[in-house]
Formats: sequence, C-alpha cells, structure tokens
Amino acid sequence: MFLKDAPAWTPSAPQAAQSNMNAFRKAAERRWRVALPDYDALHAWSVNEPEKFWASVWDDAGIIGTMGERILIEKYRMPGARWFPGAQLNFAENLLRRADDSDALVFWGEDRVKARLSRAELRATVARFAAGLRRRGVVKGDRIAAYMPNMPQTVVAMLAATSIGAVFTSVSPDFGVQSVLDRFGQTEPKFLIACDGYFYGGKRVDCLGKVAAVADALSSIEHVVIVPYAGESPSLGTVRGAQWFDDFIAESAAEVDLAFEALPFDHPLYIMYSSGTTGVPKCIVHGAGGALLQQLKEHRLHCDVRPGDRVFYFTTCGWMMWNWLVSGLAAGATLLLYDGSPFAADNRILFDYADAEGMTHFGTSPKFLDTAAKLGLKPRETHGLEALRVVLSTGSPLVPEGFDYVYRDIKRDVQLSSISGGTDIISCFALGAPILPVWHGELQCRGLGMAVDVWNDDGKPVRGKKGELVCTRPFPSMPLGFWDDRDGSKYRAAYFERFRNAWSQGDFCEITEHGGLIIHGRSDATLNPGGVRIGTAEIYRQVEKLSEIQEAVVIGQDWPPAAPKDVRVVLFVKLREGKVLDDSLIAKIRKTIRENTTPRHVPARVLSVEDIPRTRTGKIVELAVRNAVHGRAVKNIEALANPESLAFFCCRPELRT
Repeated sequence: MFLKDAPAWTPSAPQAAQSNMNAFRKAAERRWRVALPDYDALHAWSVNEPEKFWASVWDDAGIIGTMGERILIEKYRMPGARWFPGAQLNFAENLLRRADDSDALVFWGEDRVKARLSRAELRATVARFAAGLRRRGVVKGDRIAAYMPNMPQTVVAMLAATSIGAVFTSVSPDFGVQSVLDRFGQTEPKFLIACDGYFYGGKRVDCLGKVAAVADALSSIEHVVIVPYAGESPSLGTVRGAQWFDDFIAESAAEVDLAFEALPFDHPLYIMYSSGTTGVPKCIVHGAGGALLQQLKEHRLHCDVRPGDRVFYFTTCGWMMWNWLVSGLAAGATLLLYDGSPFAADNRILFDYADAEGMTHFGTSPKFLDTAAKLGLKPRETHGLEALRVVLSTGSPLVPEGFDYVYRDIKRDVQLSSISGGTDIISCFALGAPILPVWHGELQCRGLGMAVDVWNDDGKPVRGKKGELVCTRPFPSMPLGFWDDRDGSKYRAAYFERFRNAWSQGDFCEITEHGGLIIHGRSDATLNPGGVRIGTAEIYRQVEKLSEIQEAVVIGQDWPPAAPKDVRVVLFVKLREGKVLDDSLIAKIRKTIRENTTPRHVPARVLSVEDIPRTRTGKIVELAVRNAVHGRAVKNIEALANPESLAFFCCRPELRT
C-alpha cells in the first residue's frame, strides 16, 4: 500500500520538461506574451482567453485546413456560441496526413486473428472504399452506419465516409436487432457496413441473421457491405443488397485518388447515441472541427501522444472511446485495435498485446483493473511493458485501490490518468497532465479550455465539498444538437435546464485541494437517506475491495413504501464463486462501510444476486435496478446487455420489511 499523503506518481523533471504540454505552455508564453508558470496558470488562461487558446491548439496540432479570421462568436452563450465560423477542413484528411510504410493500424481479434495496415495501405483502402460510396450516390450529409467490431475495416469506412462529408454512426455487433433499430431507425443510414460474426471468450458468434433483419427493417439502407471476420457461411443471399468487403473495394482501381471535401468547422461528423436506459436513445450530433480539435488537444497535451506512439483503448464501436481512439491517427500514433474478451488467453491477452506491439498508452476501465486485481494478475512480474508510459481509465470512477493496483502490480513509472467526460461531449471534462503528480483516487486536472466547476444546489461554486459538475463557458466539442430536434428543446433540456447558461453534466463530484477531481457517481443515482446526498462510488469503493465480492450495485429504496418520507440504502452484491452471503459477511460489509465512510452509508439491506444489469458499454445501470425494485417499468430494456438480470431485483420479500 502506498502513502496516501504523498503522490502516487510524480513526473521527473526531464519527463515534464520534454512533454508536449510543456512545449505548448512555452510556445503560448512567447506567442501571447503571458506568464504561464504552472498548470493552474495555463488552465486559467485557457478558459479566460478562449480565442487565443484554441488558435494555439489549432496551430500546435498542425490542423490541415483554413482557420478563418474569427475564432468564436457569442463567446458566453450556452448553447449558441459558434466556433471558427469561417474555417474549412476535412476530418479524414487530418487523420490521413501521412502515407508511408509505418504502421497505422494493428488488429488482434482475441488470439485468433491478427492484421496490420501501414499508413500507405490505409489511405489506399480508404480511397477505394470512398470511391465505392461515391459510385452508389453517397454525398455529404448522408448517413453511413457501421454494425461492426473494433477492427481496421471500421476505421476505413469511417474515414471514407467523412472524406466525402457523410455522417458516420456506429454500434457494436453484440447489440440486438431492436437496439440497432432504436438507433439507426432514427438516423436513417443510406449505407451499412457489418461483420459476418465475431469472437468472444473463444466462441464464435454469427451476425448475418441480425444484419439481414436490420437491412430488411430499414428501408433507408440501399447497400450493405459485409466484412468476413468470424463467419463460416460463404453465402450472403439472406442479406438484402449485400456484398463482401473485398469485392466492394475491388471495383475501384488500386491507384484511385482520394478526394477530401472542404467543409465548415461545424459540419456534422458523427451521430452518437446515449445509453437509452431512460427511453429511446438520444441521437447526439457532433461536428468535425470540434471533435478533431478537442481530441487532438487531449491526445497531444493531456496524454502526451507523440508521432510513433502506439495507443490502445479497450473499447467497442458502441462507445465514444472508439471515436476518441481513432483521432490518435492525427497525432501520428499507431492505433492498436482489439476485439474480444479482455481476459482471453488465460487472462493475459491485453498485456501480451502490450509487449508484442510496444504499447505506449494502455486504455481500460476500472472494472478491468478491479477484476485483474482479484484474479491476482501481476503484469509487472510476467511482462516487460518497457514502452508503456500512460495508463488511462474511464467508464466509472477509479477508486484509490485501483491506483494501488496499477502502481504495485502493473508498472511503477507510468502516468495513471483517470478521465471523465462522455458521449455528450465526445471528449473529457477532467483528465491527466504529464506535468502534474497523480494523487490516489483523483482525476489529475480539469481539461484545458474547459471551464469546469463544481456547484451546489444554489448554483454557487464549492471546494472540498460535493456538488454538480458544470462547465460555465462554451467549448468546441459541444454537440451541434440532437438529430431531428428541430427547435433544440431536447438538447437544452438535457444539459441547460438545471443551471442557466451552464452545462450540467449530471456527475456528483468535488474539486480537491490538489486541483483534481473526485467523481462520486451520477447525480441521478445519488442516495438521499435523511436528506443527505451520498455518492454511490463511496459505497462501491468499500464493498468491492472485499475479496468475497465480485461487484455490487446500490440504490435508494423509498421507505416506508406506503407513504414514503425517506429512502433507505439497499446494497446488492454479486459474490465470487464459492462464497455465500451469510450473517458474518453481511456484518463484515456493514462494518467496512461504517468505518470508512459514515453511518448514513451503511445499507439497511444487503442482498445477493446472480448478476447485475449493465449497458452494452459495461456501465452498471442503477436506475434500472431502482425501477425494478419499485415495480416500475424499465424503459428501453434493449439497451441492456443482460436484461434477464433484472429478475433478481423484482418482488424480493426482503425488501418489504
């Protein structure tokens, strides 16, 4: 265990001095004649002088395109600010700026499939795919959909679509037909790329039946391209308008030119989808310039990605981290793509990948790190990991014990960046900085250019206390809006209803004495026993460090049920194999929570369940559990990866007393 009154990691003087962020800081000082001695000063300048800051980011990243004369119009209006109104650029052109023999994409499909594409091969394949799209009448503004794993052909399709100015949207192949229709049915794609199947946990899963059903249900789809990955059937006869990927690109000459449409900064790039656990998924439209500029800022400055680095994130194409990952091409990185179980090959697959490919950035989730710790994995002893400089974690709060595991059992000298943002902004509000120390349980800093604050219920800033995460000034990656939300009312209601002229993210958090952030959970899932707000992450931290427990979910139950005047805390635990929830373990759970938090955190009921519902991106769905416990319908059950698990929470007699 490491000392909690000292940083878990501090960059050496040479590490900090040689970082991209330090070079950017010095360049800004010279260009704008300001003193920016440390991160706090740099951050304050970045939010107080947004035009100067984002112009510097544009130049530092070497954006291909014309910036225009204006940087920002209506600089204090949220929503309503306009960024780079005279700019012209193409997203794909910025990601395909090199065409040499160095690796662009490396792919592992569990331990069964391996492939790689050089930058020259990637550009040539994108050119042929784009030519095929143009032949089939695809023009800017059309939607191109992917029902795909995280593999090279998905990146090819995205780059081809965006080179034309078409809008790209994606889900992963584990989504059921109705989940796909809930998403693509709203955005009406003209073209679909899908796979014939995929591997997970050593098993082959066929997809052609689902692809056929989606194509039949969506009349907007005119053509389907199928990538042969894990299927065994050579026939595409069941899929309307289908063609194999290789046949599709073979229609274009190998030397076909790749043309890039020059487009406005706010031209639609992606349509992303909310989780859909509270209704039909929201279709969030992101602009090309905002996504590119914001993600390059994060890759280059916060993650210190340099040309030649090899960047990995464990993600599916149904999660925004895929969209975040692919922008690493614009920073000169090689992308290490992976599809399958993160615990394939006797739990070693991801660390084997790291060693084999010289991984510099390892992106994962707190759930993976917690599971790896409980499995007793010690990559520091079994793997070299010589190139690894940065470990990234997102998806839920990373507890201090997760920090301990990384530094004790993975690698001591790494920048561990717990990051937090979302699909809503296709980027981060808080993340890491290579010039700052890492403190246990904290996100290192608020992102540059992001006027992040924590407000109480009265809209007043608080420090060292819990409150709502807000952003008080516009930023380039704010959504253009929601698809088919013509008057913008749904968009405004989602983020600007709680506080006037400030973005409300829906996270319950605090700013620490170090200037970092601690995320305590989602605001809509906070507990209120006795009228005191409690973040669920505080309870998970105590429970999930117990060796008997695999994972947990906690809710507030209205109590008493007849005339609820309060809520009580109810904890559901999924036990590790062979463990039993007896009186002794319940007492241990309650004692651990009481001693490390407060008596209000102690659950009134502790119950065991066989499984816990989660979204297809792996997030535990507390609201679905709460609705099930209270006998309310769970909206859009198709959004859950394991909807059958809700049965464990309904009609429990233990919840009546």
